[in-house]
Amino acid sequence: MEILIAITGLGILCLIAEIFNLRKAIVPVTVTGLLAVFVYVGLKVTGVSAELFPGFGFDEKQFYNMFVTTKYGLAFSGLFILLTAFLVTLTPDFQKEHKPKISDFVAIKLFLLTGAIAMVTFGNLSMFFLGIEVLSIALYVLAASEPKNVKSNEAGMKYFLMGAFASGFILFGITLIYGATGSFDIQFINSLDRDTMPAWFSMGTILLSIGLMFKIAAVPFHFWAPDVYEGSPALTTATMSTLAKVAAMAAFFKLVVTLNPHLPGFLTTINVVAVLSMIVGNLIALKQTNVKRMLAFSGISHAGYMMLSFQFMSVTAAESNLFYYATAYALAGIAAFAVLLAVCGNKGNEEIYSFNGLGKTHPLLSAILTGSFLSMAGIPIFAGFFGKFFLFAQLLDKGTLSSQSNTATLTLIVLAVISSIISVGYYFKVILAMYTKEATEKTEPAPIAYSTVAIIAIVLNIAIALYPDALLSLIG
Repeated sequence: MEILIAITGLGILCLIAEIFNLRKAIVPVTVTGLLAVFVYVGLKVTGVSAELFPGFGFDEKQFYNMFVTTKYGLAFSGLFILLTAFLVTLTPDFQKEHKPKISDFVAIKLFLLTGAIAMVTFGNLSMFFLGIEVLSIALYVLAASEPKNVKSNEAGMKYFLMGAFASGFILFGITLIYGATGSFDIQFINSLDRDTMPAWFSMGTILLSIGLMFKIAAVPFHFWAPDVYEGSPALTTATMSTLAKVAAMAAFFKLVVTLNPHLPGFLTTINVVAVLSMIVGNLIALKQTNVKRMLAFSGISHAGYMMLSFQFMSVTAAESNLFYYATAYALAGIAAFAVLLAVCGNKGNEEIYSFNGLGKTHPLLSAILTGSFLSMAGIPIFAGFFGKFFLFAQLLDKGTLSSQSNTATLTLIVLAVISSIISVGYYFKVILAMYTKEATEKTEPAPIAYSTVAIIAIVLNIAIALYPDALLSLIG
């Protein structure tokens, strides 16, 4: 809870700073505060804080179990805070034409962060819904934050309508679960005998799952994502593609594990959705010429990969693998979008030809973008490769139970590998444009903030690839 209070306080300070005309201090103070909270979360999840400061260890239940402090929640909270620090750092240059509104954009990102953290630390379904709505409302505002841009208005309206539709599914699902169990407390719900549950518990779980599949843009609930990603301001697209998607996926996994529905075919349905997301996302991405739209379909495929972690034999191992993959994907995504912002700015033209000749005009940026795309494609030595490797290894462990299970598991892995091979095609479209074609437009030096964020993100991606236990051990 103290993490949420600190971040909310930072958001309020941003708004107060604007009143006293302290605009220049907003971003430095916010980033410094986020890094301080990140260090605190790191000390807490590793157990160092309990040794240094007795009383600051794990408080398993807080505020009548509305929040539950676990390594899973803290690890993902730390990832969200780091991603938000990157996004806030990118904000001043991206919003340089709207300097009077810089406090609003930063504060909204901080309030969005509080929603994301609530989505992974909740101990009560009402707190989960509150978190997902705080995150969603902030994204609706950011998507439509350019009122004179028709595409931004369209993206904001589409995202609002589809988001509200998904929230309706989630709320109705929570209502049915409450009707079946008489409680919103997930620990109490988890302790109940599934064999004695009324039918509407299963119905509630299904509706909740459908709503969250909308949020993570999994097939067949993905139709809104390409248009919204393309029409939104590029920095908002980066927020949706990294922070929002990872937060929704982490919450989805926690809910499935906690609710533990004994439904015939539920896991099979998850498998089918995962495979469809991987294959459909990558196949349609091959035809895209707009990089933001391409990354939207790439994100759909990565949602499918992350759903493979639902095939858990050991919940702890599945949590660790999901956290590692989410971190690798998010860092690669931040690096890619930082380069996209440096090349395209806020011009609204993110076509592949805009990257022509980047290898000659900006060798560093082109190398970073290449590295981030190779990570997303699952190529060594980047973390994306090891993220997929750990997920596939987990699936193989599950498949050793029986010959029938082993056949299904091998089929799932083969389809995932084929999907990864397909993804190489569209990532290399951009890479080839950077290194084999001549620049069509005069390029300007990239802002320092963009280059710095891109460098740090790709270095962290490589670092966790070289030392994966540093992340896997946080939860495991």
